[in-house]
Amino acid sequence: MSATRLPGTPRLLRALNDRAALELLLEQGPLTRARIGELTGLSKVTASQLVERLEERGLVTRVGEQAGGRGPNAQLYAVHPGSAHVVGVDVGPERVVAACADITGTVLGRVEQSTQDTDDPVGVVHNAVVRVAGSAGAQLSSVRRIVLGTPGLVDPGTGDITFAYNLPRWHRGLLAALRDDLDTPVVFENDVNLAAVAEAQSGAAQGLADFVLVWVGAGVGLAIMLGGRLHHGSSGAAGEIGYLPVPGAPIPRDVSRRAKPAFQQLAGADAISALARDHGYPDAAADAVRAAIAAGAAGGPMLDEVARRLALGVASTCVVLDPPLVVLAGEVGQAGGAALAERVQHEVAAITLVRPRVVPTGLTEEPILHGALRTALDAVRDEVFGSTVT
Repeated sequence: MSATRLPGTPRLLRALNDRAALELLLEQGPLTRARIGELTGLSKVTASQLVERLEERGLVTRVGEQAGGRGPNAQLYAVHPGSAHVVGVDVGPERVVAACADITGTVLGRVEQSTQDTDDPVGVVHNAVVRVAGSAGAQLSSVRRIVLGTPGLVDPGTGDITFAYNLPRWHRGLLAALRDDLDTPVVFENDVNLAAVAEAQSGAAQGLADFVLVWVGAGVGLAIMLGGRLHHGSSGAAGEIGYLPVPGAPIPRDVSRRAKPAFQQLAGADAISALARDHGYPDAAADAVRAAIAAGAAGGPMLDEVARRLALGVASTCVVLDPPLVVLAGEVGQAGGAALAERVQHEVAAITLVRPRVVPTGLTEEPILHGALRTALDAVRDEVFGSTVT
């Protein structure tokens, strides 16, 4: 009996080899054909054919020469930066910030604009995307994906926004309107989820497949990373811990009336600001936390109370998910640093059977924006690198 022939196997192998070579070029910088062959285990002939194929498709380009011994210098190759671009957008109640990166991840442009003088979210995003692409020197046609980080719920089935507490003009149907307007794939993602993506890539959660990120700022939110993937829940509401019914705060019974939910009342920036005034610190929540830390032992009582409140939400999360790591992020989490994180860790261990490590964020600048860019890059690289063989 003859062996079964698997149709398309050489084509699949070429695609896998191409993808491996492109990933190596991104990770290790310019490489020669010989070095690509060594790192992928391919023969010199196969590696040369691979590079020629990728060069013909505009995915790699020659960037110089490597001096050797005898014979001509070897050509160095790198991923062609302009083969695709992505745009990430951080949407807030008062402004949007957009950044454009090429396929290597190099950020080429950044713009921000106010949202307070318009009630047209499509126009706001359109202007931000067009401006940032222009500042990056990228044609809009080369932008392969736009990822917008937004507060509130994103429907996992449709990808549309279903509820945004502090963005009343953002609504169902906006995703289709943006895609029609920009003629480009547009994706919504919860802003705290994107912060967790950035934390996993280059922050305090590097190398961990399972962790949670608690965002403490004007709002209180949670991102859940399980097996290296974000957990959204059936309706996109996984992580909305502001709605946890916790002791110490009244529990509103009609969220549609925009009443502040219980844990938000207890641990959001407004609550921490009120607590700070009681302890004689500045009104702004993050500033107050920093002042309490700078005060040393005198600031301990306020930090202890902030940690006690935060621990109610962290403990509720951890007894269900039992993650090895909790990252405190947002303006308050960042301001609290190790001093606040250690207090929260101690309090969680005191009131539950779980003992996760609690650490402050490892990122200091625009984690939502960086998470949006990373999410867009991962998708576009899959598209571009995964279709190298016609």
